Amino acid sequence: MRMESMVCRLNKSIYGLKQESRQWYLKFDKVITTFGFSENKFDECIYLKVSGSKFIFLVLYVDDILLASSDFQLLKSTKEMLSKSFDMKDMGEAHFVLGIEILRDRSRCLLGLSQKSYIEKVLKRFTMEKCSKVELPIGKGDKLNKSQSPANELENEQMKLRPYASLVGSIMYAQVCTRPDLAFVVSVLGRFQANPGEPHWVAAKKVLRYLQGTKSHMLIYSKVEKLEIVAYTDSDLAGCTDDRKSTTGYVFVLVGGAVSWKSAKQTIVATLTMEAEFIGCFEATKQAAWIKNFITNVRIMDSIAGPLKIYCDKKSCYFLL
Repeated sequence: MRMESMVCRLNKSIYGLKQESRQWYLKFDKVITTFGFSENKFDECIYLKVSGSKFIFLVLYVDDILLASSDFQLLKSTKEMLSKSFDMKDMGEAHFVLGIEILRDRSRCLLGLSQKSYIEKVLKRFTMEKCSKVELPIGKGDKLNKSQSPANELENEQMKLRPYASLVGSIMYAQVCTRPDLAFVVSVLGRFQANPGEPHWVAAKKVLRYLQGTKSHMLIYSKVEKLEIVAYTDSDLAGCTDDRKSTTGYVFVLVGGAVSWKSAKQTIVATLTMEAEFIGCFEATKQAAWIKNFITNVRIMDSIAGPLKIYCDKKSCYFLL
């Protein structure tokens, strides 16, 4: 009998199949909800269990789990439940998660998120661990456009030797996790992924030189009397010389640190500064709506249930709103 003509029906999921991650999530969700956890409707990888005045959060990232609780016994019982249901290793208090270092200063009620170790690994991977420092990741005079892409086959072959996509992706991970100051330059560099040229490669390495001098920078959150989220948004006008589209940026701040940020080219061509700023405010407002819904589902942050403040620097846009 020829085996290639046979089909096997599986009794359970096998690691590596495309259905495997989905089956794992369904299994985990069933177990954790049976134990009294409820899923956040606006981020399905965050669970909450409330028992009287006590609560515990569970954050799931693939098969890595973070627990945060107001009560030690509730934390202990959750760990016991998880260890009975899955093969689990208790790593103790979280210090490193997904390349992010968690720093605590309990005497001053401060918490920091740093990627210094990750950035040092990136610098070493691209042989830039001894590079000179620069003050900015991208300057006003750094003009990047598609005309700087390879103009002939020789230049194209030379650029194939440059790991441009890998470098931009490595910088992007730091930007997504803890470095909002990289959001704009990552957005710009990402526009040339399909056909990068030597000037784009030099600009990407300049970001590494910036990281060399700022690798110790981190997000810091502090204890406050009243929880309040504040957003700031801004836009340029026709900053992209290839299609004359504008770029929008926004950042949301909570307890002294950034919690959500973005820099992206707008999808339409704005002809006025006011129009570009209005589009930027609109993008920030969409994110504010999601944050508000997310916080509502968290259910323990009543003090920021009111309207979120969004600041922009264009009065005409303000009056239009």
